[in-house]
Amino acid sequence: QLAELIGEGELRALLEREAIAASDRDLQHLPERFHARSADAVHDLLLRLGDLSPDEIAARAQPGIAASAVPALIAARRVLLVRIAGGPRVVAVEDAARYRDGLGAPLPTGLPAALLEPAGDAIGDLVRRYARTHGPFTAAEAAARFGIGVAVVDLTLRRLADGGRVVEGEFRPGGRGREWCDAEVLRSLRRRSLAALRQDVEPVDVPVLGRFLTAWHGLHAPRAGLDALLDAIEQLQGAPLVASVLEREILPARVAGYLPAQLDTLVSAGEVIWVGVEPLGERDGRVALYLADQRAPLMPPRRGAGGLVELEARIAAWLMRHGAAFFGPLHEAVGGGFPQDTVDALWSLVWKGLLTNDTLQPLRAYTAGPERTRRDARANRFRSRRLVPPTAEGRWSMLDASAPPSPTVWAAALTRQLLARHGLVTRNVIALEPVPGGFSAVYPVLRRLEDTGRVRRGYFVADLGGAQFAEPGAIDRLRAERDAPTEARAVTLAATDPANPYGAVVEWPVWTGATSARASRVAGARVVLVDGYAVAWIARGDRQLLVALSDEEPERGRRGRALAQELVRLAHQSAADRRGWLIAEINGTPAASSAVAAYLVEAGFAVTSGGLQLRVARNAARGSADAAAARRDPVDAATSDDGTDRA
Repeated sequence: QLAELIGEGELRALLEREAIAASDRDLQHLPERFHARSADAVHDLLLRLGDLSPDEIAARAQPGIAASAVPALIAARRVLLVRIAGGPRVVAVEDAARYRDGLGAPLPTGLPAALLEPAGDAIGDLVRRYARTHGPFTAAEAAARFGIGVAVVDLTLRRLADGGRVVEGEFRPGGRGREWCDAEVLRSLRRRSLAALRQDVEPVDVPVLGRFLTAWHGLHAPRAGLDALLDAIEQLQGAPLVASVLEREILPARVAGYLPAQLDTLVSAGEVIWVGVEPLGERDGRVALYLADQRAPLMPPRRGAGGLVELEARIAAWLMRHGAAFFGPLHEAVGGGFPQDTVDALWSLVWKGLLTNDTLQPLRAYTAGPERTRRDARANRFRSRRLVPPTAEGRWSMLDASAPPSPTVWAAALTRQLLARHGLVTRNVIALEPVPGGFSAVYPVLRRLEDTGRVRRGYFVADLGGAQFAEPGAIDRLRAERDAPTEARAVTLAATDPANPYGAVVEWPVWTGATSARASRVAGARVVLVDGYAVAWIARGDRQLLVALSDEEPERGRRGRALAQELVRLAHQSAADRRGWLIAEINGTPAASSAVAAYLVEAGFAVTSGGLQLRVARNAARGSADAAAARRDPVDAATSDDGTDRA
């Protein structure tokens, strides 16, 4: 089934010219290490390769051997000189009946009767030996060698293909039309070509991987609009993303001017589906986004479908019969008692991967917490007349309960998605997004993709092990990132973002001077990359930082100043929620005494009793708050908190 899903691929792009040429020479015994050194070796050569002209024998023997060995073998009746395709050929006497019955070659008299018995499949034996001793060939080339019709050879090859002896396809780079190749020879050519391709790229350092991933995800130049959001979701689909940072950090990093309403538009239009993966604490969880028509093959085996409590089972059964429903009718139909009991059952079904909603508003309310939800509700343009908890808004529906894909279909779809998301797939990628069955679930698919030329395996990034797979286009992008840009480029990611390789695919850097503090990929934490280097990890709450700068100049100053400027940018970006930023600790010590403090002070931070503080002017904070309000609600943005018209 895997072969049917992936196919043979375009082998002209996989097989290397040099590998085919080297294989041709070896199969024909042309290298000196194969040369015949005696008359017996010449006889063995004819048994292995079939008919050869005197000149062809001389090219495969030590100097002077052919001139003496061939006459001696003819005199001893161990070989015969016959005429094939208009020229003289030397054949081993053991093949006399095959050439007589298959090609009509006249034989000399006086041969033993045992050697003249009719050959069972003379032409089949000759064509099969030709295939074993040549690289990819056409039926016309084999017919010319034997001096027979192309149709005869083609019919024989198709019969051999039915038995799995030869393979038809397009093999030689630059060739035209269909070709044939012995199955074992093709396997050898694949091994040679793959070995050459694996050595094609010199392994790069880990920071190059960091630059590659930020470029692969388009983080340095995010596009705007719904199409850009769809492209981002297509790359991220299936990845377990922390819900609380999904719209605050992950999607805004990929879509310029991202608005929550944009994702709601795609969800309500049926373009995108969100699915719960697992809860995180009481007010958070991991969710996965899918393009609607690509979800089925990517969905892993369902979790918990057989362990529903009574209320959950009633909700699932009612939704399966009646379709999507708002909270009110659903609550009345299932008799859930208190509304909160029904809400809890709904979210239990969500985290079991069975239930979804046509908007992300309940997910936002779930992660915001009761106080934040009430505050946001007061800012709405209308006061709801329905007694619906914010975490239960929208229409709830059961996910499609059709038969799940076979393990092979799921593994093939997941492998392609991992390649699209990460560019480079290694065993450590499974640490980023746990896969049922681990790396062994996708490894057979990666091997098949490599055999068909769609991906390459090699040692592309140092210290990541030998099982590294990437598409040719991704390898070219990796090469392009070998040289750091002339101007330092900083990008801030959620620590849990799939574009951040640190803490999962590769180890965190050594935080200078930090003893007990440790970085981790937790919700709310962020990481700052400068030219692919993880120079800072920002803990949740933003008061503690871990910083790793080079010991050498000018890299130390370059990265330190880029980090400081990025922190200033982040402080202004977050001005809607707070005015300024206070950093209390850097690498486990007071921030003001840190060696990094000089770069932060130069960028605008001030030394205070509490640490390093950056103040944002009130008008800047108000402007950022207005901009954030405009993104949430354009109508409310024109009215201040006390109801006055700001205009």
